[in-house]
Amino acid sequence: MRAYNFSAGPSTLPLEVLEEAQRDLLDFAGTGMSVTEISHRNKAFEAIVDEGASLLRELMNIPDDYAVLFVQGGASQQFAAVPLNLMHKGKADYIVTGNFAKKAWQEGKIYGDAACVASSEDKTYTYIPDLASVKFREDTDYVHICSNNTIFGTRYAEFPETKAPLVADMSSEILSREVDVKKFGVIYAGAQKNLAPAGVTIVIARRDLIQDPLAICPTMLKWKVQDENKSLYNTPPCFPIYIATLVLRRLKKLGGVREMNAINEYKAGLLYDFIDNSSFYTNSVVKKYRSIMNVPFVTPSAELDAKFVKEAAQNGLVSLKGHRLVGGMRASIYNAMPVEGVQALIAFMKKFEKENA
Repeated sequence: MRAYNFSAGPSTLPLEVLEEAQRDLLDFAGTGMSVTEISHRNKAFEAIVDEGASLLRELMNIPDDYAVLFVQGGASQQFAAVPLNLMHKGKADYIVTGNFAKKAWQEGKIYGDAACVASSEDKTYTYIPDLASVKFREDTDYVHICSNNTIFGTRYAEFPETKAPLVADMSSEILSREVDVKKFGVIYAGAQKNLAPAGVTIVIARRDLIQDPLAICPTMLKWKVQDENKSLYNTPPCFPIYIATLVLRRLKKLGGVREMNAINEYKAGLLYDFIDNSSFYTNSVVKKYRSIMNVPFVTPSAELDAKFVKEAAQNGLVSLKGHRLVGGMRASIYNAMPVEGVQALIAFMKKFEKENA
């Protein structure tokens, strides 16, 4: 029996994608080679990269003047790549709404005057700051946000209006809801949550912004170089790119991001409604800013939390332990989590509450 995997990342992948990958492990596209063996210079693999980029453009309605890149190092490496490609005047504004947003800001400070212009740390990142009251600096090179908070379970209900290019880490929500790419200068996302196994990161960058990286920027982190080489400047993370392309094919077949968002809103609604109507479970996030991807919750005690996680795993509901900074439980219900998985979790939660309240 296949478990329902609620891991925050690496996370669950669609079964049909895994089954197709299983077949290609022995013979990819009639080459007589495994997909894990094929050269990144092979025409069959180049076609995979091209298809993946094309599907991303189609599904996210990405304009032609934006580069679509498959790079390495995870989103955390992009914390450095962002200022190294964009911080020409030496200034950047950051909104800190969680652990990863804070790490991005701290990395930005290495390369220039990176200012935290708003933060929700005062209330343990359970809300998004009032964007209307945020004062961005006139001469800032860019404004950086993390659009969805994996650890604390928040997301932006709307995005800030900025004069400077808006840069967003969308690692834990990319392709889960529709966004207007034109409002952003750069979007980046580690793929191990909603798209592929760990190893590949998506970068979507407006080309006019990436023509002049800082002199100290390593070649591998220059988005211009990656764009000129169609993400093949060096050996890329081939297998994760291949899986990402299969996932994108599936998403298109399902009806695209709008249809996926409707499913995600439904799944999250089921879980939040149950939690809100329970006197046993609690979610502390301000409702307006609740993530539909990552749902943290607790029972009345740490002892019961630990018991919940253990017994849930025994019932095929795995990786529900909350992040060490938060404790409790966290259900990550990304695109690949079926409605049935959320329903199974709720059924177990009901049973556990009845036995332990």
